[in-house]
Order: sequence, then structure tokens, then C-alpha cells
Amino acid sequence: MTTITTVGVDADDTLWHCESKFRLSHARFLDLLSDHGDPEKIESQLLACEKRNLRVYGYGAKGFTLSMIETALEVTDGAVDTRVIREILAVGREMLTEPIEPLSGVDKALAELSERYRLILITKGDLLHQEQKLASSGLGDYFVAVEIVSEKDAGTYRRVFERYGTGAEQAVMAGNSMKSDILPALEAGCWSALIPYPLVWAHEAAEAPVGHERYVELSSISELPGWVDSLTQRPK
Repeated sequence: MTTITTVGVDADDTLWHCESKFRLSHARFLDLLSDHGDPEKIESQLLACEKRNLRVYGYGAKGFTLSMIETALEVTDGAVDTRVIREILAVGREMLTEPIEPLSGVDKALAELSERYRLILITKGDLLHQEQKLASSGLGDYFVAVEIVSEKDAGTYRRVFERYGTGAEQAVMAGNSMKSDILPALEAGCWSALIPYPLVWAHEAAEAPVGHERYVELSSISELPGWVDSLTQRPK
């Protein structure tokens, strides 16, 4: 029979809201620069700046704030009003300090999983901010380990599941990002469950695998414990 010992779970937009808050910040940014060009063009410039800066700033609200400032300088040819810069910094500060509330069904699902499997949080982002969000969420006690990584690739999953479990082939990875939570985990040999979130950052979009025996799309995290349990009832 298939053996599952370890379950990895993503954080942002899997356990709590994240992308929706970024979208609100995007809208506020566009409003601040409404006198300096077409909103769609400015939005495109911001997205390009974010992607360009990932290798320097990594993921998270701090890097996003710096990308907003850089884009404001580009759009205004360096003539951005200091008031706009102050407002952008205020937007970033709010993103870093706003309360965290778990998504529906998360607490119950994690409680069930933690009773039967080694539960690991695997997330990208700024170390301090992700630690603060986890502490604020009240979910930390469910996890035997927390891994905050700069990137999620097959090597990351192999390393994490070897360190805290019995290897990738006996592990499940669940999250909302096809690009970060599903495809590299499958490449590493894990079972993978997509838990869709209504909004997806363009950088995290990717095509779903077709006919992969170790992949499933669930309607919510509430279905995750039952699906993981079902794996132990099917032949290898």
C-alpha cells in the first residue's frame, strides 16, 4: 500500500488571504499615479518591475513596496512627488502589519492532518514577515517544522521532505500555486494537491499537469485530510 508520512502545506492564499491584499495595494498605487498615464500601462510596468526584482528582493510585501517606489520613479521620470512616496510606504507598512485571519476550514483541516502525519509549513517570502503572519494566525502549533524559502523548486522539496520526513515519495504537498506548490513537488516525486484561490498572481500561473497519477485538484482545504487518507488505501 502507498505510505504517506509527511504533508507540506503552503501559507499565503492557502491558509490565509494574501493576493487579494496585494490587489488592493495595486489599486491604491494606480490611484496615486492616476495623473501620470494609462492605468493598464502603469500596472504592466509594475508587474515587470516586480518580476525583475524577485532575484534581488525575493517575495513579499517589502520587495513589492520597493518595486512600487521604483515604478513611480520610472513613470514620472524621477519627478514623483514626495507625498506619493510617503503614501506608498504607508501602503507597504499596512501590508506588513494587518491582522491575519485563517481561511474557512483551515483550522479543522490542519488539526486532522497533524494527528496522523508530520505537518510542515513550506512558504516563500520575507523571513520576518512570514514568521509574524504565522504567529498572528494562531496555526503554528500544528506544524512540526516551518521552512521559509527563497524559491520552491524540486530540490527544495526533496531537501525538506528528507530532513523532516521519509522522502518526497512518501509526502504530499498542498497549495494554491501551480507553479510553486504543484509542478516542482511532482518533479521531486511528491503527491500534490492544488487548493485553488480565486486570485492568482501572474508570476505564479502555469498549466496544470494532464493525467498525472500523483496530482489532484480539490475544491477546498477541507477535502485535503480525506484525500491524503485515501492514498494509503490504494496500491502503489
